[in-house]
Amino acid sequence: MRKACLILAALGCVGTAQADNIAGHSAVLRTLDKVTATTKDYTVKVGDVLSYGSLSVALRHCEKRPPEDIPETYAFLQIDDQKLDGKGGDGEKERVFSGWMLASSPAASALDHGVYDVWVIDCNVPEPVEPESPGDEADDEGLLNKLRPSLQ
Repeated sequence: MRKACLILAALGCVGTAQADNIAGHSAVLRTLDKVTATTKDYTVKVGDVLSYGSLSVALRHCEKRPPEDIPETYAFLQIDDQKLDGKGGDGEKERVFSGWMLASSPAASALDHGVYDVWVIDCNVPEPVEPESPGDEADDEGLLNKLRPSLQ
């Protein structure tokens, strides 16, 4: 009985390993013009603003889960709509969206606009860099030194 309690207690202390999300340097956004029924993909760098029709789409941050986790891409967007003043000139900008969009569930947090749709497709993250072991070069050099006398 005591052994079973210890095993259950040990199992309860074991947590699942979870890696941090990977921050990206740019995101792929898809736009839809509902009037002309045309879509187009844009790659927008973090900190840049995409001008699409009357919209200004600012990408503030994007990240995705690591490859070993369930796939998900997040992007924080701020979208402004340039309103017209009714006399042919520009009116003021109105913030029509500010928040996180999810690539897997675009309807969960969507832009509500009569003419345009914008949603997140992907977040471009840096390629993983595998560190080079300092011992490898030293081992190769040592091996070459040992082989040189036999090669001569």
